[in-house]
Amino acid sequence: MVWKSRVRTIVFALLVFAGAAGPSIAVAQQPPPKAAQDEFLPIDQLPPGEQLPAARFLIIAYAVAWVLVAAYLFSIWQRLGKVEREIADVTRRIGQQAKGPAPGDARGRG
Repeated sequence: MVWKSRVRTIVFALLVFAGAAGPSIAVAQQPPPKAAQDEFLPIDQLPPGEQLPAARFLIIAYAVAWVLVAAYLFSIWQRLGKVEREIADVTRRIGQQAKGPAPGDARGRG
């Protein structure tokens, strides 16, 4: 059992080291910035390939969000209908039991 705790400690130490060394390794492997990245350029001066179509991304993001909200509300509506049917069924059963057994019903006799 002692060796398991040592293995866990070693694995934890390796994960911490990898997490701490990961960003520095990634930064060291990046190429130096281009001259265009050294200064600010207005978007209308950028080439068309480097301009982001922000409006299209925004519309897509909102559409996805609304579809997810609609799906969630639909699932709630379905589940609520099922619960209402079950409550109506239980209420009907309780009402039948409160009236007593039918005249020919053998369940009411003990």
